[in-house]
Amino acid sequence: MCATGRYRRSADTLNRDVAISGILVLDKPAGATSHDMVDCIRHLFQTRRVGHTGTLDPDATGVLVLCVGQATRLAEYLASASKHYRAEIVFGVRTDSMDGSGAVLEERDASHLSAQAVSSLLSAFRGKILQTPPMVSARHHQGRRLYELAREGVTVEREPRQVEISELELARFTAGASPSATLEVTC
Repeated sequence: MCATGRYRRSADTLNRDVAISGILVLDKPAGATSHDMVDCIRHLFQTRRVGHTGTLDPDATGVLVLCVGQATRLAEYLASASKHYRAEIVFGVRTDSMDGSGAVLEERDASHLSAQAVSSLLSAFRGKILQTPPMVSARHHQGRRLYELAREGVTVEREPRQVEISELELARFTAGASPSATLEVTC
């Protein structure tokens, strides 16, 4: 059984004499790390040669592409390909982790925001931009993920890096005291 408790393998599922190789597309559940999923597949297929093509935050759900066996040689090419995300932003609420899982530090009335106002700001984030990775990112600092440090209350200096956002669109907006916006992002 994998650490997530959701995946099992029966003794006769796999022939141990067959080398398994290929690409798996998983729907990563919230609460599991990308490495948890790699460990799960290593256990299921009884192989050490498993790698992922991009880290998802433990709170994130969605597609996680894993390479198994000889297909691990493709991981670097898949990791550099464009990615598509759907993100939800709640305005007027600040948490200690900058995401929905953190403790609320502050709430302000943001009912003045409109879909048009949010949509008009998005063009400033399209194209090649410099982005300072947030403390809740999967980037490493001295061998540890930034989100691990952030959850311990540690903040470290981060260098801005160039990213390219080819698409950024407002998919949905819900008005209110704490309005929310769903964004579609390809980067």
